[in-house]
Amino acid sequence: MLYTRRGDDGTSGLFGTKNRFPKDSLAFEALGTLDELNSFIGVCRAHACTKNMPVPLINDLLNMQECLFIIQAELAGSGKSLEPAHLMSLERTTDEYENHIDNPHAFIISGATEFSALLDYARAVSRRAERAVVRAGSVQPLTHAYLNRLSSALYALARYASTRDGAKELSPSY
Repeated sequence: MLYTRRGDDGTSGLFGTKNRFPKDSLAFEALGTLDELNSFIGVCRAHACTKNMPVPLINDLLNMQECLFIIQAELAGSGKSLEPAHLMSLERTTDEYENHIDNPHAFIISGATEFSALLDYARAVSRRAERAVVRAGSVQPLTHAYLNRLSSALYALARYASTRDGAKELSPSY
């Protein structure tokens, strides 16, 4: 059954408690933003598959999604949490893509390619998700570190996508 009617009053529950909480609470705002980010990284991954992007890149996006599910479970009180290996893997991913790009010396205007624009949008959502998780609290420091690095990884992937396609990225003219 896809519906329970228990949330019809504007409340929902978390793991390990029978208490109900307003759906507009900080925890549910963070969970919803993480869900949005996870879904949008799925859009990026599907796009990467249709554009014949390298399999390791597709797998890197999938790994990010897996970690976001762990973070959501942690925030919901399940007792699950990221391991140090998750953070190290994300840092290696960022380093790998950074090795294939020229580091920009100015802001980049998103949209050099469709795929890089999608990744830039995911990066912006990841920053919003990070802020929401900080406000909600109740996660381990490793989770904060992972979310902080995630936007950097998505930025590196976006720059790599533009470079791989030979697209010229533009900076603001101010």
